[in-house]
Amino acid sequence: MSHSGKNATNISQLGFDNLSIQDSLSCEANKPDFRELDLGSPVSPLRTSATGFATTITTTTTSSSSSSSGSVSGQTRLNPVAKRSESSPNSHSGELSGSTETSPTAPTRNFKPGHNRSDSGSTHHPSIYSGHHHQSSVNSPPLNVLPTGNICPSGRISKTGMGLMSNRSTRTDTLGSGSGHYGHGSIMRGGSSSSSSVNVGGAAAYPSRSLAAACPENAQANKNWGGDAEEVKRLGNDLYRKGCFGEALSMYDRAIALVPGNAAYKANRAAALTGLGRVVEAVKECEEAVRLDPNYWRAHLRLATLLLRLGQVEKVRRHLCLPGRQPDPAELQKLQAVEKHLSKCTDSRKASDWKSTLREADAAIAAGADFSPQLFMCRAEALLKLHQLEDAELSLPSDPKLELSTIPCSQTRFFGMHAEAYPFFVRAQIDMALGRFENAVTAAEKAGQIDPRSVEVAVLLKNVRLVARARVRGNDLFKSERFTEACSVYGEGLRFDPSNSVLYGNRAACWFKLGLWERSIEDCNQALSIQPNYTKALRRRAASNSKLERWEDAVRDYEVLRREFPDDNEVAESLFHAQVALKKSRGEEVYNMKFGGEVEEVSGFEQFKAAVSLPGISVVHFKAASDSQCKQISPFVDTLCGRYPSINFLKVDIDESPAVANAENVRIVPTFKIFKNGSRVKELVIPSRDMLEHSVRHYSL
Repeated sequence: MSHSGKNATNISQLGFDNLSIQDSLSCEANKPDFRELDLGSPVSPLRTSATGFATTITTTTTSSSSSSSGSVSGQTRLNPVAKRSESSPNSHSGELSGSTETSPTAPTRNFKPGHNRSDSGSTHHPSIYSGHHHQSSVNSPPLNVLPTGNICPSGRISKTGMGLMSNRSTRTDTLGSGSGHYGHGSIMRGGSSSSSSVNVGGAAAYPSRSLAAACPENAQANKNWGGDAEEVKRLGNDLYRKGCFGEALSMYDRAIALVPGNAAYKANRAAALTGLGRVVEAVKECEEAVRLDPNYWRAHLRLATLLLRLGQVEKVRRHLCLPGRQPDPAELQKLQAVEKHLSKCTDSRKASDWKSTLREADAAIAAGADFSPQLFMCRAEALLKLHQLEDAELSLPSDPKLELSTIPCSQTRFFGMHAEAYPFFVRAQIDMALGRFENAVTAAEKAGQIDPRSVEVAVLLKNVRLVARARVRGNDLFKSERFTEACSVYGEGLRFDPSNSVLYGNRAACWFKLGLWERSIEDCNQALSIQPNYTKALRRRAASNSKLERWEDAVRDYEVLRREFPDDNEVAESLFHAQVALKKSRGEEVYNMKFGGEVEEVSGFEQFKAAVSLPGISVVHFKAASDSQCKQISPFVDTLCGRYPSINFLKVDIDESPAVANAENVRIVPTFKIFKNGSRVKELVIPSRDMLEHSVRHYSL
């Protein structure tokens, strides 16, 4: 047969789509490892079992007018290549690795950075060439050369029964299922067809599996058929890219169930957990990946990043600075910044410079340790020492993701004590300051169990127990009306905890019962300086000021209490009497003032003149029954009447009493006018509630 017109036929001419490799993600530690499985060619590379040679198949089509069906004949030729290199430490089935190698004799395709063959060997790209025409048949390769894996244009391992469409429209290329000497992947020229396709044969006989399974060193790891795990992992990667971390986690779990010992799957699972904010679990997954493959650099990097977020800087360097590896510059810079601020924070805490301690703790969190319970607890401790108790309590980690007992920091020290003991150490102090004595003892005991050798923890535990005991004894003495002894016992407790607002408040109550109101005020002031919202201490101070006839101070405290407890009738009555006494002490005339008054309705002009001419302050509400704004503010006026009982509140309906409205020139409602001893001092037209109360409070003093 004539061989003129021979044309080298490449893969695309046979109807195979060019393989595309997904872009690998950057080596950021919080991204999953997308190591794709790439066959390198639609036809699997054929390897001999006895030598270090790779067999490259090349075919060429021959067109002849004498052949109606056409044929593809195959010859095999051996291209000597170097023996397969040792697997890279970072090359794992299921993850993109960092380099590719191509055969010197095979045509090279441009691989995107970060991709590699899953068999971790040299990548060979066989081309297809033509041989001589021999009875329209396909020559069999040598018996010791067997192609592996099913073939599909995408470069992925096919599933059973998968058929992929080709771009050709004249003939059908069929990948034979194999018979006689022909292995799977043999190519036969079929007859004409209206829609050409590439059919994958032999799927039933050879189930889809990872190409790494064909390599002896990976056979054991993939003996349970890891091909499906790769597909599940790819689904997880796609979901991760879309931000669907929960769904991605489920896919990675399925992949791990198929191939439990795959380090890359563990690392990908850690990335999904990180996306969900489950940093502690992510650390455990990374540690498992590193255990499975101690040379797995990317897992080390991700683990270092997570440990830095937890503030465990001592462990970070062990995973970031590996022998023979350059540490990631960005992560190294973050580590150095966190270390610097932690060092300054430690020095400030030793010097009891709590403002600097707070500043450096915030700086360390901002530098990268944003998931460290110890640093958040350090903030809380600094705020407590600065007498910002409410802010200290709010700084306590309430997020269940920061569960202290599960954080793997068994060998880490923080401020000289065990890292897991420190959060309980701080919580005990805050509970004690808030009067939760039983909780404080429990937390201090927990800290002592974790770190029994810490002197600081031991001192705290001793003091907490003594203070709690003093509080119980003092309360018992108070109930027995043994106030002097109770004062002494509370004082003993304060020697061990000088910043305990509850003990100051309790002792103030004893001083009040003993008639020592000046001392009571002093202890109330101490308690309120530590805990400004301590309402019991505020109430006792107001009562003590009333006993000492310090009416202005008493009114100020009762007004705060009235705003805090608007429905407390006892506070309202105490405020009323203090306001009346204050007016009398100033020489103002007080007539017909009684507690519990209501808004008085005025219907005539004479009644109006008489009401506003009374000594003191009168507030007149001009309203209309049909006006919606009047309806909204009227209940608030009733509230103000109860809140400021020393003020005379009046209301005038301008439709029912037009003479009063005309005399006062009221055209818009709601309008409020404030009179003092018969003279108008302020007018408010459609005021807000805050503006109205501000004016009422101003003139009530």
